[in-house]
Amino acid sequence: MNRRSFLKWANMAGVAAGLPSVPTFGAARDDAKPGPDAPTPKRVLSPETILLKDYRPKSIYKIPVTEIAKAKYPIIDMHSHPYAKTALEIDEWVRNMDEVGVEKTIILTMATGAEFNDICSKYVQHPDRFEMWCGFDFAGYDKPGFGASAVKELERCQQAGARGVGEIHDKGKGLRSGKSSAPGMHPDDPRMDVVFEKCGELGMPISLHVADPIWMYQKMDKTNDGLMNAFYWRLDNQPGIVGLAGMIDILERTAQRHRNTTFIACHFANLDYDLARLGEMLEGNPNLYADISARYAETAPIPRFAAQFYAKHADRLVYGTDMGVDKAMYRATFRILESLDEHFYEIEQFSYHWSLNGFGLSDAILKQVYHDNAAKLLAARRA
Repeated sequence: MNRRSFLKWANMAGVAAGLPSVPTFGAARDDAKPGPDAPTPKRVLSPETILLKDYRPKSIYKIPVTEIAKAKYPIIDMHSHPYAKTALEIDEWVRNMDEVGVEKTIILTMATGAEFNDICSKYVQHPDRFEMWCGFDFAGYDKPGFGASAVKELERCQQAGARGVGEIHDKGKGLRSGKSSAPGMHPDDPRMDVVFEKCGELGMPISLHVADPIWMYQKMDKTNDGLMNAFYWRLDNQPGIVGLAGMIDILERTAQRHRNTTFIACHFANLDYDLARLGEMLEGNPNLYADISARYAETAPIPRFAAQFYAKHADRLVYGTDMGVDKAMYRATFRILESLDEHFYEIEQFSYHWSLNGFGLSDAILKQVYHDNAAKLLAARRA
């Protein structure tokens, strides 16, 4: 279950759990029961009892609404996962990609061993539309010989079809790659040196997810601007966790230590709230890129500042989704990137009740972010 699907499930479960029970004052009499044709009574919600998770505002402004069915330029989606499980589902995904203008999708399997092989076999019928990236095997990370073992599996995965590595997570408690984890070991740990260096030698970029959005670390109280989403992914109650700022420092040290290895920081490196800090890292580390996946809602409330950031760092940002395969999902991202629409909502997609705004990015920037930066990054592996 992917992140957004989980949120939808969690929201539905929360709604169900929050429904008041039917009053049972006194004994129910047979003659008091409603007949089969009786109308179902409506539950009247008072403003004093509406829960934050149930809040669904609708914009009342009479302003332009831009519908973008297909991206302005061909897209390379640098951040997706093996959502489709059958040949029919994969074929449907390809049709969706055709309709919205996605040329190629990078599948971040996070897997190694037989699991990676199995995923590859499912997508083999569309070699030009999907590219497989593997994970790391952290088995024995706390024992001598870990580096050699991890490198051996990395090389095997490359021979089986892996062109890159990802998505590797560290939200502050240690590295994780799918089902494999290394608690307490972070990307800048010396034990990872030989593995990252081998990725550079093999020309395999690494999609690295550090930390999570700032709201997940803040107090879950009335001051938390992203509470409606942060509560489900909260990290404020995790003992011994490295905070967001600490994880950003770890990311920067890692990129600096391995200059010949390309890193792609997922989700703006979760600096969507502090794009200036991300800009500093991009400027100081030519081997570091950032994908924009699953952080559209976090940046769309600040359209002017975000658009300025895109303009300044257009050559280091790559498009990504990380939100499934639906056409409506893709089109929501196009509206934010391409249009100048204001004050619209995508609550079911992004799980925030913030109003969103379009960036109105120029054709030159769109072409770089949608396609050219990723194409250049992928082509460099063959040089």
